[in-house]
Amino acid sequence: MSILRVENLSELSDERRAEILGRSMTDVGDVYSEMRAIVEDIGRRGDMVSIEHYRKYKPDITVADITVTEQEVRDAYEQVPESVIAGLKLAAANIEKFHRAQLEREMWSIEIAPGIIAGRMLTAVESAGCYVPGGTAAYPSSVLMNIIPARVAGVESVVACTPPKAGMVANPATLVAADIAGAEAVYKIGGPWAIGSMAFGTETIPSVDKIVGPGNKYVTAAKLAVFGKVDIDSPAGPSEVLILADGSPEARLVAVDLLAQAEHDPDAAGVLVTTSAALAAAVAEELDRILEEVERRDAIESALRNNSALLVADTFEDALAFTNQYAAEHLQVLTADPMADLPRIRHAGSIFLGPYSPVPCGDYASGTNHVLPTGRCARMFSGLSVDDFVKRPTFQYLTKDGLAALRKTVTDLARAEGLPMHARAVEERFAKP
Repeated sequence: MSILRVENLSELSDERRAEILGRSMTDVGDVYSEMRAIVEDIGRRGDMVSIEHYRKYKPDITVADITVTEQEVRDAYEQVPESVIAGLKLAAANIEKFHRAQLEREMWSIEIAPGIIAGRMLTAVESAGCYVPGGTAAYPSSVLMNIIPARVAGVESVVACTPPKAGMVANPATLVAADIAGAEAVYKIGGPWAIGSMAFGTETIPSVDKIVGPGNKYVTAAKLAVFGKVDIDSPAGPSEVLILADGSPEARLVAVDLLAQAEHDPDAAGVLVTTSAALAAAVAEELDRILEEVERRDAIESALRNNSALLVADTFEDALAFTNQYAAEHLQVLTADPMADLPRIRHAGSIFLGPYSPVPCGDYASGTNHVLPTGRCARMFSGLSVDDFVKRPTFQYLTKDGLAALRKTVTDLARAEGLPMHARAVEERFAKP
């Protein structure tokens, strides 16, 4: 029996459709109160909360053990293979080039009417904190994706937090990536302790204006708990891909792309929606064949069985409608003319067009950002970008004649809303001394 059976999109029950759309969305309800208590405790007691937690890694831990030293960075360069360092530098250059293209003009204005000028300016947040997952695995690519857009945006102070391993040791590749990206400081601290420290500030870690970066449900809950004290990026959950296809792609490539997402963790999701029943059947066979040789098989099988699907649509319009409803973190368009289909995509975190644009390119080195909305959040959130680190205050300048032209409109509306001093603030400018 195949790991995934082929299903007809039009014949899905309401329950099955909801199951596919729901995939493994992150639910922080069961841990939110606990995470909020931790971050609030950090707000009161600072570093000591983290010190108490990390004694399990280093019994004689001191506050000094939290901060990555210059010597640790130098040592990291000696431990990381030259090929990896070269890869990080190339990826960093591409990421910076793409994100620099996102910069808007710093200021613009228009004449609304004679004597009335209004405009908008662009200013960066002063400080940002980047959360980099770690512990059992290293994600140096996430370091680049979080820090470089902030630097390009003009953020003055950018720090990073990453979970340590036993002995309060940070992953060397993470430290090299942070150095390449331009982090001002790196702190060996993870989970809600990192989020709370960056939100409230401690004796060691400065408070920031915005916290970005993916993490598990404990990190997500902590970020939600400090939202309002600081800004945060969109909530992040398990990785996911949806592949929109006609009958043109190779089944082998589609299967490999689905497996590449499934190997992230057991909660990952991979969905194929295609107009070709033959392709779907061939992909099912390829999945079974390739599964025999993969590493991390248990995690992959769990992701496939619980959160994945092979769907055949009656028409391409039906496939496209489901694609937009699914609102995938990663969307691959494997059709005969993907560029022609691109304008019809409404909801996706990042879109990969054609057979030579696999998702790992965006994960690492094509320049686009891999910090993306999951769990259908692409309906209202975008991936991390320069835009996340800037503010856009508006301004206006009115001459006396310009104010006179608006005088009656403003005063009438102010009085209608029961705000007479608002009206007076205008009238007083025309009163004789």
